[in-house]
Amino acid sequence: MRYHNHNDRSEKVTFETALLRGLAPKYGLYTVDRKDVPKINIKTIKKMGEMNYADTSFRVLNPYLKEEFTGDKLEALLNKAYDPRKITADVQYVTGNSNILWLTKGPTYSFKDYAARFYGQMLDHFLGKRNLRRVVAIATSGDTGGALSDALYELDNVDVVVFYPKGDITSEQRRQMTTLGKNIYAFEVNGDFDVCQALAKALLDDKEFAERAFNDRNRMTSANSISLGRLLPQSVYPFFGYSRIADGEKMITSIPSGNFGDMMGTVLAKEMGLPISKILVGLNPNRPFMDFMNTEEYKVLNSIETPSSAMKVSHPSNLARLFDFYKGHMYDKREGKKVVHEGFITKMPDIEAMRKDFFVHSITNPEHFKIMKDVYEKHGIMLDPHGSVSWGTLEAYLAENKRDRGKPSLAYETADPGKFSAHVKKAIGITPPVPEGIKRQSDLEERIYSINSSPDIEEIANESGKTEKKLKLSQEQVEETMTKIKELRL
Repeated sequence: MRYHNHNDRSEKVTFETALLRGLAPKYGLYTVDRKDVPKINIKTIKKMGEMNYADTSFRVLNPYLKEEFTGDKLEALLNKAYDPRKITADVQYVTGNSNILWLTKGPTYSFKDYAARFYGQMLDHFLGKRNLRRVVAIATSGDTGGALSDALYELDNVDVVVFYPKGDITSEQRRQMTTLGKNIYAFEVNGDFDVCQALAKALLDDKEFAERAFNDRNRMTSANSISLGRLLPQSVYPFFGYSRIADGEKMITSIPSGNFGDMMGTVLAKEMGLPISKILVGLNPNRPFMDFMNTEEYKVLNSIETPSSAMKVSHPSNLARLFDFYKGHMYDKREGKKVVHEGFITKMPDIEAMRKDFFVHSITNPEHFKIMKDVYEKHGIMLDPHGSVSWGTLEAYLAENKRDRGKPSLAYETADPGKFSAHVKKAIGITPPVPEGIKRQSDLEERIYSINSSPDIEEIANESGKTEKKLKLSQEQVEETMTKIKELRL
């Protein structure tokens, strides 16, 4: 099994190489060619209903990894990653044929825990085998940073620098990164998530900086959705959910989509043979992908504030992988190291095939609260804002496609409501219970590093043709970050 660079399809590498490099050369993403996606037969899929999450993960991921691991070794790593005393998953019946997949039962109460724990075990294994050390650069819009910080905490061969947008995440999310200490270094950045993501990419690609800071050109790697080690385990979610609600018939999945990692994982699952009739892509007001699907023009707009803050993403990294999967090509056009055109399309994907496979829907900010209120009043279930996007998208699809109401459906819930207590209380008038781990961290001392330099501001036209200001990573921010990371002497 080999994985190619989406910006240079002639470059093909093993999973181990892709994981350790993080970002591919030429600012590429390592990804799976559609023709190489392994298949799983329906008989094996049906048996997953009797398996725990670790065993399901083995059945899904072993076809990708069997050339690089013995079966026993992979099973051992997955059992450690998905120890049921630390992380589980659950499917809850709601109404009709609709169900919720609760991906919130991990140490940081977010779906990011599931991919993060796989990534951590894989990285630690390969680094130990090679006697290497890595600095993992992470950008987060909320939940990614906490999940990866927890998964990589105290690993012998790893240091973590995590960038989060100042003021754009909840205090609970922030404390999951800033209270750990030891090998976890949290940086608040003057900007939005897109600035943080651009900063992580800039550091990962600058081999000269790595040489100056660590005397090792390859010291830095990625654990964001741009990492193949984060993408593959997200293909497990729909297999686990399907095995609890269906028995051979086709399923509808509804996914709250920000950086498109869990959506792309579901695309892989469908290609592997999981019976999925439609993939519902739930967006908040950050909807350039929806506009592209409607107009065939991709335009990156300024990110919009939203209750589903972990999905405040105007230009999803994994969209490049999705284009590649559907025979297209997109990349961020550069002049030198400066991005001058985000989401530059050199080859259109098969848009008709995408329209057949996907239903794309955008939930407005007021609709977040209405959906949370309606679900609580009708079904007694508390959703977080991200889950409201998933559920609202499912309701919108079934309203338009009445013939599909008889099919089993699965809406992903990706964060415990207690992580977004203010929004939940605004919606339903009740404060959700605070998870025990968050309670413990509320009184711990925080360690925060600040990137105070201002981002650049670019004026762009919005959907109505009016001029808006978009934040862009500045060279001053890059230089300040490099100086402060070097001073850490990792």
